[in-house]
Amino acid sequence: MATVKLNGIEIDYEVTGRGRAILLSHGYSATRRMWSGQHDVLGDRYRVISWDMRGHGWTESPGDPAQYSHALTVADMKALLDHLSVRRAVIGGLSLGGTMSLEFYVAHPEMVEALVICDSGPGYRNADAREKWNERARVRAADFEARGLDALSTRSREAREARQFHRSAQGLAHAARGMLAQQDARVIDALPSIRVPTLVIVGDRDEPFVAPCEYMAKKIPGARLEVIRDAGHSSNLDQPEQFNRVLVEFLDALP
Repeated sequence: MATVKLNGIEIDYEVTGRGRAILLSHGYSATRRMWSGQHDVLGDRYRVISWDMRGHGWTESPGDPAQYSHALTVADMKALLDHLSVRRAVIGGLSLGGTMSLEFYVAHPEMVEALVICDSGPGYRNADAREKWNERARVRAADFEARGLDALSTRSREAREARQFHRSAQGLAHAARGMLAQQDARVIDALPSIRVPTLVIVGDRDEPFVAPCEYMAKKIPGARLEVIRDAGHSSNLDQPEQFNRVLVEFLDALP
């Protein structure tokens, strides 16, 4: 564990191993600890970096809701890589972390060697579909404000297991409105322009995200889709051996 002040907030992160850098971002209401298994498996040959997004875990939770957005999350990712003197990295994440990884590519393609997108989606072109997603994000925010961290009890596995590591239910509420919510179609429109090796992973039981992952794999040139058997939304936690085998094969084949 380490902390550093970047973009005005204290960011909690972990780095293990040596070699090609891999930045892993967690899902909404989870923490960097969801990647502990990947630190263990990859640490002997890769430099694995995981971190807590603003509003999550032990990273600072600003009180101003305007301090939560896709752009600020991408800025935090870049600042952390700059702090660690990483010029290019494999950028990956699960769920919200996967979306932020795609956002990072759109903003800083020169810093991305490859993408690993897990149980995630690229957002929406249709404004009505986007609004339905955003309404669910607002409901989750209100739930955290009403029940505090007890709201995690009905969430995904990685979120439930993260409860003891979160500092602020209000930070999670702000993150839902500012980071989980979608604003436009920039990412989904950018998929055909991605020019780095891309691995898309999804659990076969992660019903809301199977179709989005299949879509991304079709739209991103040369992307590889891997479906993890008997896994839900937390594919790296539900079936770690399958997940790690697929991930290692992809990483080891990179030029």
